[in-house]
Amino acid sequence: MSLPAAGGTAAATHTVTSDDTAIALGSGDVPVLATPRLMAWFEAATVAVAGSDAESASVGSHVEIYHLAPSPVGKEVTVRAELERTDGRRLHFFAVAEHSDGTVVARANIVRVVVDRAKFGPPASA
Repeated sequence: MSLPAAGGTAAATHTVTSDDTAIALGSGDVPVLATPRLMAWFEAATVAVAGSDAESASVGSHVEIYHLAPSPVGKEVTVRAELERTDGRRLHFFAVAEHSDGTVVARANIVRVVVDRAKFGPPASA
């Protein structure tokens, strides 16, 4: 896989459901978007930017997340990730999650590492 170029972006909008809450994921006892779900959404956006092929993929290496505002069930959250730079096989991303009114829900710095698939087995689609 050739490394993606800095500046690549991906975005997705999610509606918070009861399955996404801190209660459902065991990370708290209030019915708001759970940090672990938010982190998964961030990682999905970085995977979309990084891409993969039959020989290579990327794996998560480091996540630094700041969860700044609550998102109740029914609220839409848009997650965006941008590849800021590459450092060898390391891909450095900045990600942000926002409500439609511009409220910043969270910010994150995420590092993924490009790996040789052969070391981990066949691709998921095989």
